[in-house]
Amino acid sequence: MTTRRDFLRGLTWAGTAGVLGLRSWPAAAEPPPEISTIRLYKFPGICLAPQYIAEELLRAEGFTDVQYVTLPEGPSRMPERLGAGVLDMTQWYVAPFIGEIDKGTGVVILGGVHTGCQELIGTDAIRTIRDLKGKTIAAPFGSPSISYVVAMLASVGLDHRRDVRFVEHSLPESVQLFAEGKVDAFMAIPPISQELRARKIGRVVVDTATDRPWSQYFCCGVVANRDFVHKHPVAVKRALRAIVKADQICALEPERVARLIVERGFTKSYDYALQAMKEVPYGRWRQYEIEDAVRFYALRLHEAGVVRSSPKKIIADGTNWRFLNELKKELKG
Repeated sequence: MTTRRDFLRGLTWAGTAGVLGLRSWPAAAEPPPEISTIRLYKFPGICLAPQYIAEELLRAEGFTDVQYVTLPEGPSRMPERLGAGVLDMTQWYVAPFIGEIDKGTGVVILGGVHTGCQELIGTDAIRTIRDLKGKTIAAPFGSPSISYVVAMLASVGLDHRRDVRFVEHSLPESVQLFAEGKVDAFMAIPPISQELRARKIGRVVVDTATDRPWSQYFCCGVVANRDFVHKHPVAVKRALRAIVKADQICALEPERVARLIVERGFTKSYDYALQAMKEVPYGRWRQYEIEDAVRFYALRLHEAGVVRSSPKKIIADGTNWRFLNELKKELKG
């Protein structure tokens, strides 16, 4: 007898979205996207799975050329490239983009995708965030996680410039230094967090998927080039719809998604991918308010002296909830 799960596995992603109650009937009456090409960022982070499995859904929305762009300089200059129009939209971490909005980079946050996917991992001597005072923290070049470490330090009254020491290395070097006990803490994202736990290296100090207040706010969202949003509103809405549908599929079909992102070369280990897919709180794009997350992190980063603008100004200058609010009304399920 065919089970519901077996039946869903036999469908395309677009068909699955319809079966899950995520079909938007008003979409049929919308005009096609103003352009047929969309460029998103490719980064080997498992938590970005909704963006990667959205390819077929994007094609169903009218994009005939879906590009996942790898930047040779890595993630450090990705926000700048997005602001310059090298990329159109991407799923990414919310906190570092607050700094970009403060600097005037031409980017706009459009919506939330999922809550916590990061783990602050420390040595056995690190039990709380306050225990980081006087300690050394690995900071991989261009890592988006540093903004979250800074926010966590600020939340307990620690100054990231005075109370801790950051050391910059490549991601593999940072992991190795932590494994060798040469640094005291490291903010890990999937699949690194799964790998460290499998190797029994370090202990989890903060799990943003489960520990409050971090678990109550989106860590990842959808960000777009400001001019792209202005010039191509139909394309923006259609692309955002594809990503939030994919987000819901990640929540309901973790095994299938894990297999696909490995097959397509977005990550290597199926076991780590599946573990991450089951641990990251997907499917909450409707449940939580992305504006709350922007306000929360903007305040923490403002307190830390990283962001000069007030949360109110960050929201006014660098967010656009129009498309998300329309999708919340239109998508059922």
